[in-house]
Amino acid sequence: MRYFVLLFLSILVFSCKGKNDAPGGILKPDKMQEVFWDYIRADIYASEYLKRDSGKNAVIENLKLQDKVFKLHHTSREVFYKSYNWYANHKELMKTMLDSMVAKKQREKTKASPLLKSL
Repeated sequence: MRYFVLLFLSILVFSCKGKNDAPGGILKPDKMQEVFWDYIRADIYASEYLKRDSGKNAVIENLKLQDKVFKLHHTSREVFYKSYNWYANHKELMKTMLDSMVAKKQREKTKASPLLKSL
């Protein structure tokens, strides 16, 4: 009986694992969260702050910032966009990844709040 339970649990674990894993060439959810968060921050910076600087082309500066994000995370534009498209086609995984990303950043913000209050 014990062997049957172990066999059943093993089958259950391995059959579920494949459904949520990203295939080769696609950033894993944790890595995608990190890259995507910095990508969004760079995009917001370029669209909100750099567009006010008439001496700079916001589109070109945005592309430069994106390249810095990709280098920082040791990935490429192609891998990021391929991964983004894959997650966009797997709505439940995308939702889970984004919810987790937002929750993580909210926790970080909450941890930092007591420090800021004591200053």
